[in-house]
Amino acid sequence: MTPRSPRPRDRGIPEATVARLPVYLRALQGMAERGTLTISSEDLASIAGVNSAKLRKDLSHLGSYGTRGVGYDVDYLVYQISRELGLTQDWTVAIAGVGNLGRALANYGGFGTRGFRIAALFDADLRVVGDEVAGLVVRHIDTLEDVVGSEDVAIGVIATPAVSAQGVCDRFVEAGVTSVLNFAPVVLNVPPAVDVRKVDLSIELQILAFHEQRKADGQAPPEAGWIDATEKT
Repeated sequence: MTPRSPRPRDRGIPEATVARLPVYLRALQGMAERGTLTISSEDLASIAGVNSAKLRKDLSHLGSYGTRGVGYDVDYLVYQISRELGLTQDWTVAIAGVGNLGRALANYGGFGTRGFRIAALFDADLRVVGDEVAGLVVRHIDTLEDVVGSEDVAIGVIATPAVSAQGVCDRFVEAGVTSVLNFAPVVLNVPPAVDVRKVDLSIELQILAFHEQRKADGQAPPEAGWIDATEKT
């Protein structure tokens, strides 16, 4: 498989900082598209939704301190963050589970502009296998191991029902995939060398419902309305 750059956490960057870097990158890319050349830490922090001291500390882990009275060079900061996140090369992605969510992920055009290429789609349902989605033919899940090898898949995305998720994850891991994005509502068991990111939309909605209830009861949200979901306790 393609040699990979050291991960940010291998360089001592805290996980909470790693979680915020994509937020900064998205904000910076938008400014670059509008022709903005430099930005202050205060302005970037405001757009990203963090305080400026936290942003400066995060960026210091990249060796970027800005210039007093000028701020940060937008294009260079885009490059620095992209490099740390491993986005200066393309990453090949395979999606297992081609239901509504899997199809939506496959059809999302933003992945390609951010360094990710959807290379394969898998499903166990024979009624789905053979369909064309986003220019790719859905393959049977039994071909996963062969396709992961032939397509040099780096990241496996699981969009299956919960009952199938662990088995699919095991197959990704056995095929050599060490990064998994899990949309299934279940906790996956993986070896220590495998990274799993879990996206559970129902939990996020429940958290929002909690804060809606607090507001309805007249309780002020923490930190004047800003909740930093990237912090870990």
